[in-house]
Amino acid sequence: MAIGAEDYIDQLLVKKYAEEKVDNHDNMESMVDPNKMMGAMNDYANMYKNMMMLKQRLNIACYAVNAKNARYIRSPQARQ
Repeated sequence: MAIGAEDYIDQLLVKKYAEEKVDNHDNMESMVDPNKMMGAMNDYANMYKNMMMLKQRLNIACYAVNAKNARYIRSPQARQ
């Protein structure tokens, strides 16, 4: 699959709209303060990181407890 205009009509449309601006962000004012948004994203990322670290430590602790309390029983077939 090629990228770009393949036929004559598409080429004309590309030439026509090459210099058009469809969305001018310079004149728009954001409804959300970018610093507050970055702060919220940072807080969320830190919380997720802490939860992942806590989950990892909890898994290690549970594995250690289960390994310490494990009792192994020989099956009758293994005694032969």
